[in-house]
Amino acid sequence: MTIDRRALMKQAATGAAGVALVSRPAIAQGGAEPQAGVGEPGGLYPGARDRAYMLALLEKMATPVLSRMAEGQLQRTWTPELSPSWDGRNAKVAYLEAFGRLIDGLAPWLALSEDASPEGRLRARIRDWALASYAHSVDPDSPDRVLWEGEGQALVDSAYFTSALIRAPKALWEPLDARTKQRIVGVIKGLRRVAPPYTNWLLFAAMNEAFLLLVGEEWDPVRLDLALRKFGEWYVGDGWYGDGDAFHFDMYNSYVIHPMLSQILDVLVQTGARFNALDVPGRARLERERMQRFCVALERMIGPDGAFPPVGRSLTYRTAVHQPLAYLAWRKELPEKLPEGQVRAACLATQRRIFEDPSNFNADGFLTIGFARHQPSLGDVYSNAGSMYITSESLLALGLASQDSFWTCAPEAWTMMKAYRGSDFTKDHYIDV
Repeated sequence: MTIDRRALMKQAATGAAGVALVSRPAIAQGGAEPQAGVGEPGGLYPGARDRAYMLALLEKMATPVLSRMAEGQLQRTWTPELSPSWDGRNAKVAYLEAFGRLIDGLAPWLALSEDASPEGRLRARIRDWALASYAHSVDPDSPDRVLWEGEGQALVDSAYFTSALIRAPKALWEPLDARTKQRIVGVIKGLRRVAPPYTNWLLFAAMNEAFLLLVGEEWDPVRLDLALRKFGEWYVGDGWYGDGDAFHFDMYNSYVIHPMLSQILDVLVQTGARFNALDVPGRARLERERMQRFCVALERMIGPDGAFPPVGRSLTYRTAVHQPLAYLAWRKELPEKLPEGQVRAACLATQRRIFEDPSNFNADGFLTIGFARHQPSLGDVYSNAGSMYITSESLLALGLASQDSFWTCAPEAWTMMKAYRGSDFTKDHYIDV
């Protein structure tokens, strides 16, 4: 069953969903009228409309890509848009980018248990598409086998491809047939031929090794050790890492660094892996504290109207900038300074602000290059429509069931909204770790 996406989007846009668009008195009181939620017949909870909006956005992103790829028809029916400054690499890299990045953002939601609600039926359908798409992506006889060879870019997006399997192993890895699993392991190991530059690319190689470790395959501790050592050296303080020896003011701490460092360390903790006397549990705790601090700063960049600064390269990744907030919410690891209702309201405000312009999607429903609308001139030399699907990372909190406190708590005004309305808000302090 398909959720009525247009009705939900219209409902959200007119102010029914969340604190961002409700009246000032409701904001001041810290709440809004609860609404019936998708999959909650007769049930009421404050975040129901917020969840419905996010589900509609998830379905809108997922359907054009996965419905086609599940049938082996994606590459035949979709020619992804390329940046005007495209650097000439094989344009087929776009298909792995689209699938890998999209599925990584959807994985926590796909891992939820099955039920007979409209949301549950939607999840079952998209999960089936995802599993079929994984099979097509590595099948040498499929027209939708993605480009694993010939371009270094495959290393980047393989890490999102494997990250999804780490995030949802029971939903996405275990149901795959033995041949598909063998093929996935083969192409991931084959990407060891790509020598990553000393940037965030080290984490892509390490993520793949963490996946191999998790599923019981032969793994390379050197690639993991190198990534952890270098990012230990590149930490610049107060929750921020440099992306190499020099600090760049862009949002790769959001797109890659914090989430992948956290997941890699979690796999090492989960498997009990040890090497080079690294205190893995201690390093995992340290990374969590740094990520929490980063999220405090990230939330403070969200304006009263849901706008946020379009800084650095890859700004066309849109709401992927808020992946760490969604990630910590999903993991139930938000810091005390960031109540769940505040994070939910802030993140939903950014999504509504970005996606209110219909030109973010083309006539066939695929994401376009742009920030808050279709604006190809903002693309970088590597930008294509497939790259844009990393914005699904802002949907990670959907991995929390509708009964979770993240959805049932009342919405709260976020920091910039409080500050510019003259309300009390928490002071900001650096961390010295």
